[in-house]
Amino acid sequence: MSSVTAPTGLLIGGEWQQTQKRIQVMDPATFTVLAEIGDAEVADGLDAVAAAHDAFQTWSVTPARQRAEILRRAFEIMSAELETCARIISLENGKAWRDALGEATYAAEFFRWFSEEASRIEGGFRYAPNRDKTIITDHRPIGVAYMITPWNFPAAMATRKLAPALAAGCTAVLKPAGETPLTALWIGDVLQRAGAPAGVVNIITTSQTGPVSSAILADPRVATLSFTGSTYVGKMLLKQTADRVLPSSMELGGNAPFIAFEGADVDAAVSGAMIAKMRNGGAACTAANRFYIHESLAEEFTTKLESAFAALTIGPGIDPANDLGAMVSVKERDKILELLQEAVGEGVVATPSSTVPELGAFISPYVVRDVIHGSALTRNEVFGPVAPIVTFTDEDEGVRMANDTEYGLISYVFAKDPGTGVKLARRMESGMVAVNRGLASDPAAPFGGMKESGLGREGGFAGIHEFLETQYFAVDL
Repeated sequence: MSSVTAPTGLLIGGEWQQTQKRIQVMDPATFTVLAEIGDAEVADGLDAVAAAHDAFQTWSVTPARQRAEILRRAFEIMSAELETCARIISLENGKAWRDALGEATYAAEFFRWFSEEASRIEGGFRYAPNRDKTIITDHRPIGVAYMITPWNFPAAMATRKLAPALAAGCTAVLKPAGETPLTALWIGDVLQRAGAPAGVVNIITTSQTGPVSSAILADPRVATLSFTGSTYVGKMLLKQTADRVLPSSMELGGNAPFIAFEGADVDAAVSGAMIAKMRNGGAACTAANRFYIHESLAEEFTTKLESAFAALTIGPGIDPANDLGAMVSVKERDKILELLQEAVGEGVVATPSSTVPELGAFISPYVVRDVIHGSALTRNEVFGPVAPIVTFTDEDEGVRMANDTEYGLISYVFAKDPGTGVKLARRMESGMVAVNRGLASDPAAPFGGMKESGLGREGGFAGIHEFLETQYFAVDL
């Protein structure tokens, strides 16, 4: 087994607990075993809930300044150990070193942002319109939060949930994805070293995700669910939470359009496309998935994008010389190849841009020309390095095709100037729009979508409120 600097047990009540059954964590670039970790059963999940519930009694009334100082120390520890975090991410996820280091930096920033927000939760004080009472509003921590995170951003998705929850005064049970648990376990260790009291953060890894999650969500001590993952799984979880009317925040799937309108700077659009599409190897809910290019720009844009794809070096992500690492698993790689085969069956030509290593879950990037809107590559979230190109003739047609999806997480708009870009952005049916740039995510900004891309917001001023209850007092003063 390759060595990684991360715990391998379950974190329950401040203790790292080993289990008899173990789960192997694989490096998708070499198919070697990185570590064997704990495999929680239902009883372990409920023990984690009990520990979080007990810790909530004191953590919820801990002064906000103290909670903030712990989160600030977590930021400082992560910042000092970014390369350790990036190494774990790259090894278990497969992503390129540059992307892994970028994710580690981004993830640490959530600890800093919410350390600053912890003491800035505002209440309200005003007279009722007829002055018969004073209206006082307060916010209180909601309780134990159950968190489920995906494999594509194992550090950032963990800190984006843990940081606001802890800042609000909540305690947490975190279940990371089975493909990438080591990063979350390492973050749990960071929080322990930062001074998080026993039971405030609990982390369970399990091969029995369905039974363990169902038992946790049915437990009356759990007060909220925060989930990031596919829309399909999110809908199943919402059905479970409905039985208890359990508050839930959901960051679900995307099918992001990238639109270059007439007059846009082609070189800027290609540079933005490389970030929007190739960040994380395309395995991001925010990745540009459908490219709608005005007919006046289409040939130049497509040719330049093909050249940029062909220049990428492919190989193990842990090597900083490589631009594109492995997909997280053979299963995920094959899903992409199956979509490409379906597209070929519809009549397009899909030619790989580069050769790939024989060993590992690698895939070449593809620019696919002459794609028809409504075909396989535009209906489905590809979640990999595939850029289908659709041309359009006028602004209204481009907007219509971009919005023609049940998803609405993010859109990318390239226009001749920022003012025009913002006007077009207002027509996008998505929770976020990047205007003349290929990246929108920021810990200080509200992250979330419209339609079937989710419920609620993470990050920004809104993120902490997902873990707070509003309470109103009617008072005679």
